[in-house]
Order: sequence, then C-alpha cells, then structure tokens
Amino acid sequence: MKGSGLSLMFFAVLLTLLLTAVPAVFAQGATPAATPAPAATAAPPAAPTSGPRAEFQRLMEDAETKLLRLAEAVPQEKYTWRPGEGVRSVSEVFLHVAAGNYGILRRAGAQPPEGLDLRGLEKSTTEKAKVVEALKASFAHVRQATNKLTDADLDKTAPWFGGRQASYREILFFLASHQHEHLGQSIAYARINGVIPPWTEERQQQQQPPKQPEKPKQ
Repeated sequence: MKGSGLSLMFFAVLLTLLLTAVPAVFAQGATPAATPAPAATAAPPAAPTSGPRAEFQRLMEDAETKLLRLAEAVPQEKYTWRPGEGVRSVSEVFLHVAAGNYGILRRAGAQPPEGLDLRGLEKSTTEKAKVVEALKASFAHVRQATNKLTDADLDKTAPWFGGRQASYREILFFLASHQHEHLGQSIAYARINGVIPPWTEERQQQQQPPKQPEKPKQ
C-alpha cells in the first residue's frame, strides 16, 4: 500500500506539471491576432471639370492669381494708403475680399473656420505678409467648399439680401463678381501709387520690339 500511495502522489504531481505546461506550449505556437488596419481616410472631393461649378472656379482662380500678385507687388509702406477719409485702405480692400470669400459662401452652407472674426477681419492687420496669407486661406476655403457641392446643390436656396431667397448658383455668381469688383479697385489703388500690375508689365515687356545690335564703330 505504501508503494501504491507514492505512485498516486507521483502521478498527481506529474499531471499538475503537464496541465501547467500545455497551455504555455500552445500559446507560444499560436498565431498572433492580426492588428486591425487603420480606417481609410476619405479622399477630398475632386474639383469639378465641367458645369457651372467649374466655370465659377475658373473665374475665381483668375481673380485669385491677380489679387495675390498685386498684393505682393504693392510695397508694405503703401498698405495703409487710402484715397480719402472713410474709404478702405489698400490692406482693408484685400482683407474685405478675404472676409467676403467666407461670409458670402456661408449663405451656400459653407461655414467659415471656427473662431474667425469676419466682422473684424478687414481691420485686423496692415502687415503685408499676414494680408497675403489671409487672402490665400480664403481662396483655399472657397475651393474646398465648392468642391463639396454638387451641380444639383446649385438649385438649393438660401435667405438673401432684400428678404428674398437666392439659389446657390446666384450666390456663386455674386461671389465671383465681388472678386472682380475689388480687383478693379485694387488695380486703381496700385496705379495711383506707381505700381503697375505684374501681368500688365509682363505683357508690355513682351510687346517691346527687340533691341537692334549696335553697329561696330568705324
């Protein structure tokens, strides 16, 4: 009986060791769980290539290019110049355009960046670099917002001046005309201050007859 008791004790210890080791062996050989792939980021809406939104963006791009080039061409010391008391200065016109890009398009459902003070933007700075950056950011906002619209969205309406409803299409037309209205104003301001619009200066240079080579002296 004594030998039988020892055998049972030995068997119990061996069984305990086996039960402890088996899960560890299987764990070492187990295939690790796959790490879930990160959620795919949705691609931003593509720019329209045809239709009224594409036509609108072409008008805006023309105004954007010219306004930014003009803003770069006007020297810093002229940014506070104004043609008369109570009239917008150079910097105020550029920032008025930027504010309009946010405020007008808000009527078509595009909210401006959180915390942006549209009412105070026009007089927020006279520093040339900051004015240029504000213009760039506002045009980027217009592009992103109109990329998200569809041509069908243009038939939607929103409250407009005069207490009437205006279609999103009309709002975009108004915004495009707003750019060119103040582009003309900015060109006049620049000319008064002796700044030729860069695109005009380039055209004038292209139209100049080529210089004739000098004749060798006799």
